[in-house]
Amino acid sequence: MKFQEMSKEVLLKQKKMIEFITGIFAGVLLALSIFTVYSYVKQGSTALLAIPFALLPILFLNVGNWQAIKKELNSRI
Repeated sequence: MKFQEMSKEVLLKQKKMIEFITGIFAGVLLALSIFTVYSYVKQGSTALLAIPFALLPILFLNVGNWQAIKKELNSRI
């Protein structure tokens, strides 16, 4: 469903949920990155190094959706 077709209440609920999920995801991704760097320093090359970079596009998609919802809500004011 497009954001233009959603009611204001649904958009506010979606915005709140995306903010929460994105915040948690960013925190987990940061912790994973720190653990990966620590593991790399202690053990040398590791396959875990690719995981934070592979998950980064999901974070960008969530931030993009959050900004699109904010833009739609601001256009309705």
